[in-house]
Amino acid sequence: MGKLVIVGTMAFDAIETPFGKTDKILGGAATFIGLAASHFNVDTAAVSVVGGDFPQKYLDLLSDKNIDLSGVEIVKDGKTFFWSGRYHNDMNSRDTLATELNTLADFDPKVPDAYKDAEIVMLGNLHPLIQSSVLNQMTQKPKLAILDTMNFWMDSTLEDLLNVIKRVDVITINDEEARQLTGEYSLVLAARKIHAMGPKYVVLKKGEHGALLFHDEHVFYAPALPLEEVFDPTGAGDTFAGGFAGYLAKTGDLSFENMKNAIIYGSTLASFCVEKFGTERMVNLSSIEVHQRLMQFKQLTKFDIELTESQRA
Repeated sequence: MGKLVIVGTMAFDAIETPFGKTDKILGGAATFIGLAASHFNVDTAAVSVVGGDFPQKYLDLLSDKNIDLSGVEIVKDGKTFFWSGRYHNDMNSRDTLATELNTLADFDPKVPDAYKDAEIVMLGNLHPLIQSSVLNQMTQKPKLAILDTMNFWMDSTLEDLLNVIKRVDVITINDEEARQLTGEYSLVLAARKIHAMGPKYVVLKKGEHGALLFHDEHVFYAPALPLEEVFDPTGAGDTFAGGFAGYLAKTGDLSFENMKNAIIYGSTLASFCVEKFGTERMVNLSSIEVHQRLMQFKQLTKFDIELTESQRA
């Protein structure tokens, strides 16, 4: 079992969906990634920044999940990063209503000394220079560096993004972002181009349509679990990444075959995240519930088929 370093935002979100709306609630990439990874009881540290307005109860919540917060800077006279968005009826598209960087504007990440030798680094969606800074602080090359990013960084700081992509082993982005990054509509061709940029593994998140894992000429597809209701997709991608990274840190097996299992764990945890607003579902999620849903995933993808003689030939 290895150490896991998570870098990302700890934030306030205000969300509106067809099911209702919230005032400011707990959010942020590092928060969702950490809550998901906590299910694997790995030695985890979060690197982030918050303002003096960030409630102690939120810090206690993460500490109680055995997440080391010594890498979280608290700017007493600053305000915490805030994002507000409204989802459309299909829940696959949204409008950003407000983005207030606040303390994140001057964020200079500091990896705790005890975690500079971490085997796995999960670089949440942040400015590429911040992601690079974290890799620069590691005293040895991580066995696995995982990067999440988005189209905003492709639009505004592409050169910096390409430089950090060269340095990671896994990239997790959605299908739209993969097409933008490569100029290829075919996801197979897009994954091949991203491989050429540096990462050995490419994970393409397709929301309600599951996720794809590419490695050389190998492809694995994991469906999303069909759900009766999706209340809030915010944080689902980060939850997926946290489950993926947490499982790999727990098992220490970084093979393609084991990454398939990590994809399934990530998808399972993400399926819980969307059932309530914000972090509400993830905070009280039990290991029994996770196990039961894993069995649902297994049944969803298991089948036996008899080939005819002509098909065997």
